[in-house]
Amino acid sequence: MEPTSLRNSAPPGRRLAFFTYLTIVILSAMAAAVPSAVQYGPKFLTLPFTFWLMLALACAADFRPFNATGPRQSVAVFPSICFAFAALLMWGLPAAVLIQTCATSVFAWRTRHSAWRGLFNISQYTLALTFAFGVLSLGPKIPLRDGTIDRHQVVLILLACAGWFATSHVLVATAVWLRFGGTWRQSLTTAIGSEGLAAFALLLLGPFLVAAAQVSGWLIPLIVAPLYAVYRVAGLSEDHERLSLLDPLTGLANRKALFTAVEDAITELRELPFDSQDRRLALVVLDLDRFKQVNDALGHAVGDRLLIEVGRRLATCVPADALVARLGGDEFAVLAPRITAQDTARDLARTVAKALADPVRLDGMPLDVASSIGIAVYPEHGDDFTTLLRHADVAMYDAKTRGDTIAVYKPESDHNSPARLGLLGDLRRSLETPGFGEVALYYQPQVDMGTGEVVGVEALLRWRHPVRGLVSPEELIKVAEHSGVMRLLTCRVIDEALAQLARWAEGGMRLRAAINVSVRDLHTTELVDYLAGRLAEYNVSADQIQLEITEGALMADPRRVLTTLQRLDRLGVALSLDDFGTGYSSLQHLRRLPLSEVKIDRSFVLGMSTDEDDASIVRSIIELAGALGLRVVAEGVEDERTWRWLVAHGCHVAQGWFYARPMPADELPRWLAKYRPPMLLRAVPNHPEAAS
Repeated sequence: MEPTSLRNSAPPGRRLAFFTYLTIVILSAMAAAVPSAVQYGPKFLTLPFTFWLMLALACAADFRPFNATGPRQSVAVFPSICFAFAALLMWGLPAAVLIQTCATSVFAWRTRHSAWRGLFNISQYTLALTFAFGVLSLGPKIPLRDGTIDRHQVVLILLACAGWFATSHVLVATAVWLRFGGTWRQSLTTAIGSEGLAAFALLLLGPFLVAAAQVSGWLIPLIVAPLYAVYRVAGLSEDHERLSLLDPLTGLANRKALFTAVEDAITELRELPFDSQDRRLALVVLDLDRFKQVNDALGHAVGDRLLIEVGRRLATCVPADALVARLGGDEFAVLAPRITAQDTARDLARTVAKALADPVRLDGMPLDVASSIGIAVYPEHGDDFTTLLRHADVAMYDAKTRGDTIAVYKPESDHNSPARLGLLGDLRRSLETPGFGEVALYYQPQVDMGTGEVVGVEALLRWRHPVRGLVSPEELIKVAEHSGVMRLLTCRVIDEALAQLARWAEGGMRLRAAINVSVRDLHTTELVDYLAGRLAEYNVSADQIQLEITEGALMADPRRVLTTLQRLDRLGVALSLDDFGTGYSSLQHLRRLPLSEVKIDRSFVLGMSTDEDDASIVRSIIELAGALGLRVVAEGVEDERTWRWLVAHGCHVAQGWFYARPMPADELPRWLAKYRPPMLLRAVPNHPEAAS
């Protein structure tokens, strides 16, 4: 058992219980050892040379004990145990206590332990030896005088070893529990296997020392050889354990070391008074943007050198109490063990970003090291390592998605929150229900502004949850787009839309349907193959389908997305750039992509009547698209004034409540039968359709 697990500082908030316990242990040890020591009296002066040799060897061995690998950070093993137990067998309790007290005092002096800690360690061993001596006293010929040991005494010695370890372990486990909190059972069972093995190995050396002493006291120093061998093996084990906590490439802490550091820091923060200002810690996670391109273009050797330099910069820019770790690949983490507010974590993240801002020069070539940084703070964003790391990862990817450098965790950005996972499960169940379940498509007409003719519809998702009611389309997509459900959703939308186009065609109504697809759909050519198969199955022409993609989808992985778009274009499917003006598109994208139209985002269209800037943006988009030969669709047209403005400025197609709200498929034929182009409605002011 590791008797050094107690700290020199008094435990905050637990002072009374902790020191009361220590006092009881110390007084109990004195009550057990002092009377027998007084009775032993002059016998100490008559003890043979063998005893003093054991005492000297015990003190020398405990001057630098060795550590055994175990669940605790350090499991100290004290070789003096074997000498004290041998003295217990040969000369009784007072002699054993004297050896153990001297050896423990040497260790406490060398490590500058506080007085109360040294007294506790001495008392712990004294009580353990007292219990062991009580077990040995149950049999005859104890202390051993003639060096003979029969089978009954072997059993007693084994029981005495077990009693010694049980007493020592329980005493220290209780002290650790009172010091650090948690449960007593957890404190008792932690490291019991590794510490028990080391203690029993040393205790059982005692009888062999007794046998050696009976032959010749000069055989006792030979015990140093096996003890040194154990010391070296333990040292190698400790080195291996230390290396297992380091990243072999950068020399930084690894994920295992970060886990231990975070959990230890959380334990310490929980012990602080509730009015303490630094009861928080921050976990900052970052990865390098475009690191894959460096590896692909320059090779892994250059990539490794880049990671080493990034690790060096991180280690030199963080505070002294912070821990820098490499989690794997190009992902790093910084632990700030005590902060006062989220702003402190943001400041640390800005320092990290600034340290990585300058290019890294490798072989004369400057490499930019941009990064995305996510922050999670204890206790607001989690109370254990796993939760904090996951939330910091969520924040990091949120920053990457939004094009920011730094982001603090927000629950709404977490696509894997329990509520969202539950909603995702409900969505999957609904999609797998025959007949499309609770998810349905509504259709909003798209009207040619020059002729007033309905040229198509946009298929819009609607999900009526059995408990939550109508779920907004934005939330529905957020739930699905980061999971495999997105592909299932896209396939069901394609099936439903094509089946509906086929039904309308049978009734003599030929329309084009616009379907929204996500970035996940465009990252694979499976979408093209699936769509081609369904077009053939429903006997729908490819020009009756138009896929709407967002600017963000184009920027996610331009090369892979472009390949998919080119295959869709060869299939004959028209492509529309949705929400144009809100993302990252440039003239270069518009020139390279096989687009047939752009859709002006509804936020600009709705703001035209009150915001001249929005009107200017819409005007510019119409002129740009016209110069590139693209059709322009305006969504969000809700009043006649907006409609007039768009007609005057050459917009081609519009959709919005000015014409019709989204409606179920079976209502569209009835609406078309009553529909009159807006220019005709203006001639009949009292017509009921004019107000719709």
